[in-house]
Amino acid sequence: MFLQTVYNFAGMGEQVAFDIFRFDAEGKIAEHWDNLTAKAAPNPSGRTQIDGTTEITDLDKTEENRVIVKNFLFDVMQGNNSARTPDYFDGDTYIQHNTGIADGLSGLGAALEALGKQGIAMVYDKVHQVLAQGNFVLAVSEGTFGGAATSYYDLWRIENGKIAEHWDVMETIAAEDTWQNTNGKF
Repeated sequence: MFLQTVYNFAGMGEQVAFDIFRFDAEGKIAEHWDNLTAKAAPNPSGRTQIDGTTEITDLDKTEENRVIVKNFLFDVMQGNNSARTPDYFDGDTYIQHNTGIADGLSGLGAALEALGKQGIAMVYDKVHQVLAQGNFVLAVSEGTFGGAATSYYDLWRIENGKIAEHWDVMETIAAEDTWQNTNGKF
């Protein structure tokens, strides 16, 4: 199961998170993964990290939508065929919930260009999981952001075979010597 939540845990202030739970045969939580970031002000389009569409539809298209996101991750996020970027979107109608990016493919392009001018690279090296239910697909990836080891949790809403909406939580991966267990981030 995957879900988006808002935490106020251990005096850390409000944090937005994606949680993934694996249940055992008895229906009890057996494993948990998460990515957290501070709750932020609305993005340039006035959207927050937690608003937007929530209705799960198109259950019959779950696997088709998972493939769309897997291909998008390979082509675009991992840089294997970035010329295909426009193919994944319905023009400039894309809704964005990232705190620093405006709506539309044009907003995404402008944000990536601004990062590039600052010498900040966003790199997706490995995709660990792609979970899907109907029109929602959550990808768990690993890479670097500005040179720092980073865990990416990206949630996409697919509509008519195109990426229509996006939420994310990026978290710097803690140094292994600070871990409280040996399970790892992924």
